[in-house]
Amino acid sequence: MAVKVIKQQGYIHMKDSVLKKIEAYFDTLKNGEYTLVAKRDTDKRSISQNALMWMWFNCIAHETGQNKTDIYDYYRMLFLTREVVINGKEVSVSSGTSSLDTRQFTEFLNNIQSDAAAEFGIRLPTPEDMYWDEFQNEYK
Repeated sequence: MAVKVIKQQGYIHMKDSVLKKIEAYFDTLKNGEYTLVAKRDTDKRSISQNALMWMWFNCIAHETGQNKTDIYDYYRMLFLTREVVINGKEVSVSSGTSSLDTRQFTEFLNNIQSDAAAEFGIRLPTPEDMYWDEFQNEYK
């Protein structure tokens, strides 16, 4: 059973309704010990985040003369790599972006934006930036 709980400004939205649902569910259980687990809902990366990433990669590729897929692989290896031990050997593995939730993807994009400025001297705008429309028209 899953019960959606929304907490805003320190208060649980519709608290009485949530508690009634939980109580009704526990009434149906057999005697015994149970563990109630709450996990924060996260959304998978958004389409707009993914589109922004590829526009940025188009820009970096254009400015550096690289292939945009190579730029993607570069940043994936730079920011999404972790060390694991397989059969007693420590190896580096990296994941793709499709498994990231929106918070993780935002962190990934922030890292790319900082690195592109520091390493390549490229300023990557976001939709809130003044020159966004011009950037989008060129790299979409």
